[in-house]
Order: sequence, then structure tokens, then C-alpha cells
Amino acid sequence: MGSCLSKSADSGANRVARWRSTGIVALRDSKLKTFPHEVLDLERSVRTLDLTHNKLAEVPFEIGKLINMQRLVLADNLIERLPVNLGKLQSLKVMILDGNRVTSLPDELGQLVRLEQLSISSNQLSSLPETIGSLHKLLLLNVSSNKLKSLPESIGSCFSLEELQADDNSIEDIPSSLCNLVNLKSLSLNDNNVKQIPSTLLRDCKSLQNISLHGNPILMGQFQQMEGFPEFEARRKKKFDKQIDSNVMISSRGLDEGVDLWQKSA
Repeated sequence: MGSCLSKSADSGANRVARWRSTGIVALRDSKLKTFPHEVLDLERSVRTLDLTHNKLAEVPFEIGKLINMQRLVLADNLIERLPVNLGKLQSLKVMILDGNRVTSLPDELGQLVRLEQLSISSNQLSSLPETIGSLHKLLLLNVSSNKLKSLPESIGSCFSLEELQADDNSIEDIPSSLCNLVNLKSLSLNDNNVKQIPSTLLRDCKSLQNISLHGNPILMGQFQQMEGFPEFEARRKKKFDKQIDSNVMISSRGLDEGVDLWQKSA
């Protein structure tokens, strides 16, 4: 018995030592119900924390001690809320929270000024905090499969944003500030209630190559009449021409993929 306990303690100590030396803590599919305290005790040593597919219901306030963490992956758990102390993780570049039960994001999210990727699809969000506009380095935002009815006006201040995914929500209004996103390449709003998009979106978003509005009450004719449509069409075709030249596989939708519009049936 004593020998078994000793081996278990040695194994645990070795694991913690490995985490400390590599900065990577990977505990996927470990049937965890609570945050492992030995991870929180590592504090500044943690660079990546992956707790995907466990049974975590809570993110502890003490997570704020992991101030050097750059990548936080908590997908496929049972998390309902995030602590305000999350704002202390100012080294964070990637945060993935897909497949949880989160109903709201704290205002302190805006303090994560180095964040480049935020994915929180398949949750229960009814709104996004206005402070999201402080995320000036954000490249990817995925809020698909939530309960959003709108996007905050402040999203237009996410100047680095290249890809916005907001499929499968109840979004009706697209803020005019979206036109400020001159680096936006891909906008996906499938299966919402969008009736129109800002009239100058195609003109002002000069990097936009792909827009998908499948399953919305908006007509292709409306889209084609927008200012900047010919320029958008040229960018879209140029993108696919490059893919063909590079022998990149194109999906079955072919050259229509860049503009996916379909009127929702009554």
C-alpha cells in the first residue's frame, strides 16, 4: 500500500515538474469536475492550459494568478460564467470556450488587450459586452450558435479583425460600425434574421472576400445593388483564381461560395 502511494506521489510530482518546465498543461478528457489546484499553484509557469472535454462547471477566481498564460482552451465543459478576474490574464492570445453554457461575458474581457482569437460558439450568450471593442488585436471572433439578437456597436473598434463568425443566432441588426473593419476578410451570418446590412459595407471593408448570409430574409438583388459590389466581386474571384492556380480544392459550391445568400422560406 505504501509503495503504491509513493509511486502515485512520484508520478504526480513528475507531472507537475513537466508542466513547469514546458509551460503546457494538457488535461483533455480527464473527467475533471473541478480545476486542478496543482495547476493554479504553478502561477507564472503556465503558457498553455487545455482542459477540453471535462465536466468543469466553474472557472475559479484564482485563474487570475496564471498571468503568463497565452492560450486557454476550455471547450466542451459545463461552464456557466466566467470570473471577473479573467481580465488579469493580459498575456492571453487565444481563448476557446466552445460548447459550454456561458450566458454572459464579463466587462473585464476588454482588458485582454493581446487577445487574437476568441471562440465561444455553442453557448447561451444573449449579448456581447461593449468592452469587446477594446480588443484591438483580435483577428478571429466566433460567436456562432448562441442567442444573440445584435452585435455591439463597439465591434467596429476591433480594427485588426479578419474573420467574424456569428452563424445560427437571432441577429436582426448589423451595426454600421462594422464598416470600420478594413481588415475584415470573412463575414459569416448564416441562419439569422438579417434583413439588410450597412449600405457601405462592401465599399468600406476593402479586404472583404467572403460574405455568407444563407438563411436570412435578404435578397440577392439587394446585395448586388450595394455600393462597392463590383469591387467586392473582383476580390472574391481573385481569391478563388489564386486557389485554382495553387491547386487548392474548392468546395462543391465553387465560385458561389464567396456570396452565399438565400431567402429564408416563409
